[in-house]
Amino acid sequence: MKARVGLIGCGNIAGAYLPNLKQFPHLVVDACADLHAGAACALAEKFGIPRVLAPEELIADPAIDLVVNLTIPQAHAGINMACLQSGKHVFSEKPFALTRDEASGIVRVAAACGRRVGCAPDTVLGAGAQTCRSLLDAGAIGRPVGFTANMLCGGHEGWHPSPGFYYAAGGGPLFDMGPYYLHALLWLLGPVRSVSASATITFAERTITSQPKHGERITVEVPTHVLALLEFVSGAVGTLTMSFDVRGPHSNPRLEIYGEEGSLQVPDPNTFGGPVRVAPVRGEWSEVALTHGYATQSRGLGAADLAAAVSAGRDHRANERLALHCVDIMESIHESAREGRRIELGTTCERPVPMASSLPQFILD
Repeated sequence: MKARVGLIGCGNIAGAYLPNLKQFPHLVVDACADLHAGAACALAEKFGIPRVLAPEELIADPAIDLVVNLTIPQAHAGINMACLQSGKHVFSEKPFALTRDEASGIVRVAAACGRRVGCAPDTVLGAGAQTCRSLLDAGAIGRPVGFTANMLCGGHEGWHPSPGFYYAAGGGPLFDMGPYYLHALLWLLGPVRSVSASATITFAERTITSQPKHGERITVEVPTHVLALLEFVSGAVGTLTMSFDVRGPHSNPRLEIYGEEGSLQVPDPNTFGGPVRVAPVRGEWSEVALTHGYATQSRGLGAADLAAAVSAGRDHRANERLALHCVDIMESIHESAREGRRIELGTTCERPVPMASSLPQFILD
């Protein structure tokens, strides 16, 4: 049975989701909505979406089975909750929520309603991360003991048409880009036990250089350079650096995992594919062939997996437990930096069942 999908939020990221959502045979993209009706109409015309609704109409529409929530971060929790309470499954863009209390509330309501809730990033379901998971599970580098994860850039005011929310509560490099790296680490290494962190706001104000808001100034409300030490339940310990303040070149790897018998270089967690490299003890890096599908832009894969899981009666992979644990980690990092202390995590999660390596494109088990 096909799931009827409604999309809320017709901004930049919607154009990345829709080409893929429309190719899964078990999904029908039935409607879209946005606070700006013109944006919804333009998206519907471009991608052949039959209906344009107001957000509240889409949430209430009994014909919609699954809502894909692509609104700004500050709206995620409220819309996720409203969709669940309306009897719908929902897949949200990251972050899942802005606080652990909001995230926990969504998880409780989903359980009470008997509905599924999932969250991006679904890049972890792609060929790069899934190949790395296979290598780790096969013992390619032995027991993981450490890692380094780095997202270093100069910020988003030079390219995004409306970048203000990246510097408001719920933004910053940790809540914006951290989920890509943290979900990858959770998939590969399991749950986090504790965090210790430092953080700073390097520039109190930013000037937009993109259009149409060129020249406008943004007051920065959240840390823009964050360094965290993460201890995993498995015993692996490593560093996570998230920054909007690195304006020059750097040579830090995006994500590397170090094991007792070698090292693993993970592709950019913000992509679905990319090169996977392994190096034995005292050896050189060598590239490993990707073992799974979805090596190119596949946003929407997580929502499609959620719908397939509902039909098959199995767990969905980009699930609410991962999302809640990720929000808890991020909020704990900010708290640790603010309070100057190590913080034990109050949530946990399990490593999801890997994707199958032999499935045809756009067919999910």
